[in-house]
Amino acid sequence: MKKIKADDRPVDIRKRTFDFAVRIVRLRNHLFGKPGVSRTLANQPLKAGTSVGANVEEAQAGQSRADFISKNAIALKEARETHYWLRLLVASKVLP
Repeated sequence: MKKIKADDRPVDIRKRTFDFAVRIVRLRNHLFGKPGVSRTLANQPLKAGTSVGANVEEAQAGQSRADFISKNAIALKEARETHYWLRLLVASKVLP
């Protein structure tokens, strides 16, 4: 469910993806502090998860409608990849 402001407008996608990236960075630091496979997997969601917001930001300065759509499509692909890594971490019981 989307976060909603007091005036019922959706929170800006740039803020939401930035906040998500901050959580991903914290997750990476948590995983990197653990021994074994956690450390190896830590950088995968970091790369994909922080890329989501970076591409959303780039899309805001798209040189054309096609460029805007392309950057947002890349952000969606990175979000799907991040989702994969998070599912893997949970399924392998690295994370609860």
